[in-house]
Amino acid sequence: MKWFRRRNAPWEVVGCETIAPVLMFDSEVDSLDEEIEFVYAEGVDTCRRYIFDFTSHTPSGIHCASAVLFARQQLLQQVEKRGFNVLLQEGWTLTLLRQGRRHRIQVDYTGRPGCVSGKLPPLRPPPFMALLEGQHIFS
Repeated sequence: MKWFRRRNAPWEVVGCETIAPVLMFDSEVDSLDEEIEFVYAEGVDTCRRYIFDFTSHTPSGIHCASAVLFARQQLLQQVEKRGFNVLLQEGWTLTLLRQGRRHRIQVDYTGRPGCVSGKLPPLRPPPFMALLEGQHIFS
């Protein structure tokens, strides 16, 4: 039996932030002129992983926030293809990895797809984004 040695160094975890899925609609806060009616929702959450590589510099908190926003936008586009128009619950996990001078951001975005009728409420930012803006633990 031959033993194969790994040619590349493994990715080292530099930092991780996890936000459990939270409700994105509140009847008191989201009171609009038109009442929102929930038509149907999927029984399970949908989760997707997105990876962003940085070869020339270390990503900052702004890069991390942009990665989460992009992941959310992509997940919304995917659930719209299946007939849903909102995410009723949203959560995310952001992991910053390092391999030598290279860095990688891995975002796992989770949402519960649903469909509402009437005027869609304005899109809120992903939950707890302030954790990433001005983030210094990833330095």
